Amino acid sequence: MQNRFIPLFLMLALMLIPFSSHSQDSTSKNLLWYESPAENWDHALPVGNGRLGAMVFGDPKSERIQLNEDSMWPGGPDWGNSKGTPEDLAEIRKLVNEGKVHLADSLIVEHFSFKGVARSHQTMGDLFIEYQNKDVNDYKRSLDFAKAVASSSWKSGGHKVSQEVFASAPDDVLIVRIKTENPDGINFKLRMNRPDDNGHPTVEVTSPENNVLNMRGMVTQYAGAKNSEPIEIDYGVKFETILEADIKQGSVTSENGTLTFKNVQEAILYIVSSTSFYHDNYISNNERTLESLQSKDYDSLLSRHIEDYQQYFNRVSIDLGEKEPDTLSTTERLQRVKDGQSDRDLVEKLFQYGRYLLISSSRPGTNPANLQGLWNKDIQAPWNADYHLNINLQMNYWPAGPTNLSELQEPLFDFTDRLIERGKILAKEQYGMSGTVAHQTSDLWASPWMQAETAYWGSWIHGGGWLAQHYWEHYQFTQDTTFLKERAYPALKAYAEFYSDWLTEDPRDGTLISTPETSPENRYLAQDGQPAALSRGTAMGHQIIAEVFDNTIASAQILGKSDDFIQKIKDQRGQLRTGIQIGKYGRILEWDREYEEPEKGHRHISHLYALHPGDDITSEDPELFEAARKTIEHRLEHGGAGPGWSRAWIINFYARLLNPEAAYENIQLFMERSIYPNLLDIHPPFQIDGNFGFTAGIAEMLLQSHEGFLRILPALPEEWPNGKIKGLKARGNIEVDIAWEDGKLEQLKLTSEEDKTVQVKYGENKIQVEMKAGKATILDINSELIE
Repeated sequence: MQNRFIPLFLMLALMLIPFSSHSQDSTSKNLLWYESPAENWDHALPVGNGRLGAMVFGDPKSERIQLNEDSMWPGGPDWGNSKGTPEDLAEIRKLVNEGKVHLADSLIVEHFSFKGVARSHQTMGDLFIEYQNKDVNDYKRSLDFAKAVASSSWKSGGHKVSQEVFASAPDDVLIVRIKTENPDGINFKLRMNRPDDNGHPTVEVTSPENNVLNMRGMVTQYAGAKNSEPIEIDYGVKFETILEADIKQGSVTSENGTLTFKNVQEAILYIVSSTSFYHDNYISNNERTLESLQSKDYDSLLSRHIEDYQQYFNRVSIDLGEKEPDTLSTTERLQRVKDGQSDRDLVEKLFQYGRYLLISSSRPGTNPANLQGLWNKDIQAPWNADYHLNINLQMNYWPAGPTNLSELQEPLFDFTDRLIERGKILAKEQYGMSGTVAHQTSDLWASPWMQAETAYWGSWIHGGGWLAQHYWEHYQFTQDTTFLKERAYPALKAYAEFYSDWLTEDPRDGTLISTPETSPENRYLAQDGQPAALSRGTAMGHQIIAEVFDNTIASAQILGKSDDFIQKIKDQRGQLRTGIQIGKYGRILEWDREYEEPEKGHRHISHLYALHPGDDITSEDPELFEAARKTIEHRLEHGGAGPGWSRAWIINFYARLLNPEAAYENIQLFMERSIYPNLLDIHPPFQIDGNFGFTAGIAEMLLQSHEGFLRILPALPEEWPNGKIKGLKARGNIEVDIAWEDGKLEQLKLTSEEDKTVQVKYGENKIQVEMKAGKATILDINSELIE
């Protein structure tokens, strides 16, 4: 199927013209609903205000609301910045050059790595509500992610009872409202607690007033680890969480850390929390927050929350033409998909759900979304629920620019700025280099050091280099030259300075190479047939270095900077060994030379970084396009794309390859295999990056702008014949609305804050569009002109 413009037969109107649309019921389009309470944590529904969050089970008898805060970490920034020395690096480079890669693998871990580390983001605790219901019927629970409210309702004794939960960003509070239509009210008890840490109590819960619970503690990790050895981390972030109840009718009393409610018709629970990471006097901060709530009633708090949330969420709407009423529960619909049926409306939901999760776990002034966003029930979370920098943290923010949420990357830049400062110390002390470096994993404390028990897992130097891409992309999407000057360029230059010092000349061909190198979490077969990690250059490493140099040079040109350093990296860029080579099987090489690999279906496809999220493999080179396709298929043929995030990456790959059929197939596989009943991503266990990658992939299928022009509906599958999407962002700070019918573009609306000229491509045809600041440009394509 080919969709195309017919050049010169376009009606261009530089004016505001109503954009044709299909009616969309936000109640059904952006609602998950269930007919039973959450059976476990993976079924519960998430709410969050960026910093403060909860997982809501919706149990009408024994309710659990699991609480989270994004700075709940043990320890501090006191484990140093570096471990090895420049002499250690020279030794390892010598061994790699001599082909003694197995010894080099062991020494890079011994010299540089903090090895196994257990220092985890942790749960804030739990709120338990014991409802005294004799019977329950007409049960329903839901998450309305158009309003960011989790609700449950049921009947008890013939009277309706409802519970609503939301996390307000403007008022910095988690609110639970319990309400009944029973004129005699209802009875229930509630308590707060937090799990022990390896047998050690973690909080003290008191009730200073009849309607108040106070939970204070300090985050510790007595079963921690450093250098793969047990270590008791008996210090960390201090915190206080307060629950204050306001009731209508009835009474509330406290005893032994439990609040008892009798004959209450309505109870509003205000949960505030503050930590020493954000506030020197976190207790006073809680007092100020509670005081500010006293002048606001529930309706005004809810209204302020929804208005604040929707300023982000409502920027983008999507309609893939599903007309069936939303009468089946999310559980039933997900099961139908797992049985092989299609559900376009569920695709829409999952797309918007990713946006909901990003808004809820990353707001200006908070910490960035971690491996689990901010939703974590554990003291020792899987993979520490930390910041993995070899795709996971970056994937969390792939939807930010394209789905019109650029501000939500601010926490990522705040974190990376801290990482840069610590990385400068490491670069100098450990490697003898200027600039900055960050390895594969970090945490709240912006630790830049290597942590890996084996070389293939984490002996990787490009975590920071990949993060640098996000500074450049943020500028590309926003055109914010102040950001480029004050934040992006300094960050890019710092990583470019490190790479400039790091590169060495390869005696084999005179090119500049990065050594020692690894490809994230993968290995090749060395000459002796045994798996090895270190090599002289890898595809991804060289692709990232090339990108950092290119973006630094481009930034300098925009800012009018020209100095010896810029000239130096221009020269080095010309000598840099390419990271994009085609091997004898027609696939992109992953390492510096043609090697066999022990795990042909590896979950990482790192050597296609230049296809996505990079932009050096494009449709301009059909040979590279074909090589990239073969590379993906080779992985998949051998069982690749196991974790959800890997499948999501493949959706983005196929979108970039302009292959709608393959992208759609992987959308279906993602939905069949990679989401829990609450639609959170299965790694397994839960890991949030797959949700964000999925959302980014849908956007990539409908609009691309990485090639210097706008490509419209680049990977529209035939299974979505009619639809529209409004509010996507293209690079150049252009807002884009697209409508299509019968698989063909019907209408395109472009809006820019500045006068600009943009090229637009649809199918094989390209036109140039003159845009006027603040005025919508409508490309209205008459149906008879579409082949």
